[in-house]
Amino acid sequence: MTHPRLSGAQIRQTFIDFFINKGHTFVPSASLVPGNDPTLLFTNAGMVQFKDIFLGTDKRAYTRATNSQKCMRVSGKHNDLEEVGFDDSHHTFFEMLGNWSFGDYYKKEAITWAWELLTEVWGLPKGRFWATCFEDEKGEIPRDDEASKFWQGQPGFDPDHVLFFGRKDNFWEMAETGPCGPCSEIHFDRGAEFCNKKDDPKHQCRVNGNCQRFLELWNLVFIQYNRLDGKHLEPLPATHVDTGMGFDRLTSLLQGTTSNYQTDQFAPLLDTTQKLTGHSDAEKEANFTPYRVIADHARAAAFLIADGVMPGNTGRNYICRMIIRRASRFGGKIGLHEPFLAKVCETVIQTYHESYPELETNKKVIFETINREEERFQRTIDAGTIHLEHLLSELKSRGELTLDGSQAFDLYATYGLPLEITRDIARENTMEVSEAGFHKAMEQHRIASGAGQALGKITTEDIDLFQNLLKKTTLGPQGVKYDPYGSLKVEGRVLALVQEGERVEQAHPGTTVAVLLPETCFYVEAGGQVSDTGTIVSTDDPAWEIRVDDMREPVSGIIVHIGEVIRGTPKVGDRVIAQVDTQRRRDIMRNHTATHLLHAQLRTVLGKHVRQAGSLVAPGRLRFDFIHPEALTPGELEAIEAGVNEKILQNHPLHVEHKSHQEAVSQGAMALFGEKYEETVRTISIGEDDTISYELCGGTHLNQTGDIGIFLILSESSVGSDLRRIEAVTGREAYNVIRDRFNALQETASVLNTSPEKVPQQVKTSLEEIAASRRQVEALRVELAAAEFERYLETPSEVISDIPVITAILPHANADTLRQMADRFRQRYPTGVVVLASVIEDRPILISAITQDLVTRGLHAGELVKHVAQQLGGGGGGRATLAQAGGNDASKLKPALASVFTWIHEKL
Repeated sequence: MTHPRLSGAQIRQTFIDFFINKGHTFVPSASLVPGNDPTLLFTNAGMVQFKDIFLGTDKRAYTRATNSQKCMRVSGKHNDLEEVGFDDSHHTFFEMLGNWSFGDYYKKEAITWAWELLTEVWGLPKGRFWATCFEDEKGEIPRDDEASKFWQGQPGFDPDHVLFFGRKDNFWEMAETGPCGPCSEIHFDRGAEFCNKKDDPKHQCRVNGNCQRFLELWNLVFIQYNRLDGKHLEPLPATHVDTGMGFDRLTSLLQGTTSNYQTDQFAPLLDTTQKLTGHSDAEKEANFTPYRVIADHARAAAFLIADGVMPGNTGRNYICRMIIRRASRFGGKIGLHEPFLAKVCETVIQTYHESYPELETNKKVIFETINREEERFQRTIDAGTIHLEHLLSELKSRGELTLDGSQAFDLYATYGLPLEITRDIARENTMEVSEAGFHKAMEQHRIASGAGQALGKITTEDIDLFQNLLKKTTLGPQGVKYDPYGSLKVEGRVLALVQEGERVEQAHPGTTVAVLLPETCFYVEAGGQVSDTGTIVSTDDPAWEIRVDDMREPVSGIIVHIGEVIRGTPKVGDRVIAQVDTQRRRDIMRNHTATHLLHAQLRTVLGKHVRQAGSLVAPGRLRFDFIHPEALTPGELEAIEAGVNEKILQNHPLHVEHKSHQEAVSQGAMALFGEKYEETVRTISIGEDDTISYELCGGTHLNQTGDIGIFLILSESSVGSDLRRIEAVTGREAYNVIRDRFNALQETASVLNTSPEKVPQQVKTSLEEIAASRRQVEALRVELAAAEFERYLETPSEVISDIPVITAILPHANADTLRQMADRFRQRYPTGVVVLASVIEDRPILISAITQDLVTRGLHAGELVKHVAQQLGGGGGGRATLAQAGGNDASKLKPALASVFTWIHEKL
């Protein structure tokens, strides 16, 4: 049963090779950040990158696929975080082995090949396998006797080992509506010794019996229905297969271990941690929960950062920060009080880099990011946990057992304690945290800080309508011919018009319409580049025109022009010319090519850790977000801008090639995480042998860099933890910026009566003169105030119980001047009280001073000045001997000062 000769890497490759030999195309794992799918925080299953095929909105060049997909399950209904570390099988990051059929083979082949691989290739004992099939407990969906029949026909399979279960276990649905179907799960009986519920007299070891004896190994999903609503299903025109098998579970089974953490995928990580702690094997075993958490979280963090997810405050970035900090805290429980995770991540990279080369490529940024995040956390962890323990102690004293969610969020906002760490600590104290309250407080904070609502949902509105257009027009199965890279004008006939989700035969002026043509040269927004705009004009009589404002691809093969009818009445069948706004397109191309040069220059000046994290390529400007831990210096910005302009002046040609995704990435082409790439990709290279820039890009570009004209950086700013943003302009917009700024410089020079090149020195000289004048004014103000105050010093306003008291309004004196006068009072009088006031821009300011001997008698300058300020609609306070306040209503200043004497009488 065990296969010590097979390493984890060999097991993974055996699976992939097996299905390649069955005619499958190997499709590399998608990023952990789902491409163009805002409905998911992370890729959480192997089918995610193929979801659009099942929905019918995408097509591929193959009908069979296989891979090992990187997955994360840390949110939503698929959230394994709470179990991670406390058992031997749950993980945050994991790999899912899978094979898919898109309208090709179905149940017979899926079951037959699964059986062949498990029992013939890997040699697992046939008698220990069980298979579950679907039987609807509601009696509404037919029982899957077909799958049962194929299982019973497998050589050596025990017919009694086919079991039927209901919707919860054996019916798969993508969402409330859409593709769905029965599934068949493969379970392996590991033996009675694996049962962890032997002490439960009610427990019965069985498949789906909630013990660890029967291992759920592989799920074969048969997609054959389209769910219309909660009650109604209809058969799909084509059936599909979607399978998923947990790689860690399989490796544990084939390597004969009792735990995923004992396989060669995890054991090296545990060994590295043990070397750092210096623990004996017995000590490691006694602290195995922290060891498991560290191993799991280090692996997850390395893969997340390699895919461009950095630690931060919200969304995916929050998850990355949380798992690093949670691992750091568990490290502290076993004596690791200095940053250590990068060393464990180094072992992760050594273990996985051959299958996932992005780990090796990005190892420097992985190490630096994790070290920096651990250092940040360790600066606040002690204060945060002390405060949390104080809150928990208060709860216990009141007989309460749940920490309020808003308090948990305050712990995160103030001390950087993620909810998951707060929850861990609370549970260690047999208490809980209101998670709903935490997320509500976080969302309120997001909206208040301008971040907007959380991730939205993809709309599937109109999908059926546009899919039908493929069938009911003359387009053909490949759909609209899309070529935005050549001519900016195409001719054709209107194939369809759509208004408000309905097909129409004609449209009228002032209405918005979607126009379907047999081909288009208009670019559809993707990769940060905005859609083209332009016009569609009829060539038939009577003439009409549509202003195209946007482009959309609602389903694969259908591209529509969205715009307003500005004259005439467009009709289906009319001949037209569709023309892209040429000047706007050229501006976009300048900014897109400049974006590639900017990316390359950032890496040259700042380091190879810099990676793109989002962009906007519009006609008026470009915006580029990138990973970097600190603000750029003026010198760095100047070097980046100069470097880009140098490459522009050198007029390098751009080279466009199409090649396989795997080949392009292996050659060093840079890809944007979160983007969706097909198997054949378009690459853009600049410079001899791609020395300047080499990227995967479907956008439109210039033929040579010289056509950019000029490149100017407008701003550099922070948009998140370790995330920077540069905004820049090129071409015509850059000229406008230069012209406007030069005009402003000329006008400034004229005002200063100097030449433009002497403006900086003249401004500096003028500012120095202004500063000198202000100092003179301030000195005069002090002298005037002193002269005015001298008469108050000669005769106190009142003497109360032998205590001299002065109240005075010194017009135009600022707070510093008032403090100086208060010091003069204390120098003149060894005992006494003074309250001075002034009015600056219609707002009163107050200074109160009380000598030290009177403080011992119960007088307090802070209380006194607050008493006066409250009468002016303000407030303030300070030390017992000196305090300051302000108000809003200067008209009440005199009676407010008069109340000083009454206040002193009452206090004494």
